[in-house]
Amino acid sequence: MERRVSLITLGVADLERSARFYEALGWEREASPDGVIAFNLLGQTLGLYPLDKLAEDIGVPVDSLKPGGSTVTLAHNVRSPEEVAQLLAAAEAAGGKLLKPAQDVFWGGHHGYFADPDGHFWEIAYNPFSPLGGDGAFQWGGGPSE
Repeated sequence: MERRVSLITLGVADLERSARFYEALGWEREASPDGVIAFNLLGQTLGLYPLDKLAEDIGVPVDSLKPGGSTVTLAHNVRSPEEVAQLLAAAEAAGGKLLKPAQDVFWGGHHGYFADPDGHFWEIAYNPFSPLGGDGAFQWGGGPSE
């Protein structure tokens, strides 16, 4: 059995606002069912779904879902330290909130953080010890991606 994350769904307050935000980062929408907006992430998918519908689907009250209030962070790895600052600037210009500007980090890489319009945390990182594959896929420690 394969073990990998294939879909990440973010509950969002305003579906179109959130879609515009991610499109401003250069992501392209994929064909998806009504009520969901999807972006292809090298074979995995990021889905945007209305917060109230997500709560209904899970079977919990909508006020129990707290976008951006969790300890989960999503990461986007890039090919150079310069790309970290560029993507953070694009996120801020698109309506995101800069949480930590691009800077060197203790483990030898370069990173920063932003929150999307719904408060979901994103790390943008350059990791010289895990270069991206030719297709852009992350390869932990530089090993082959599966």
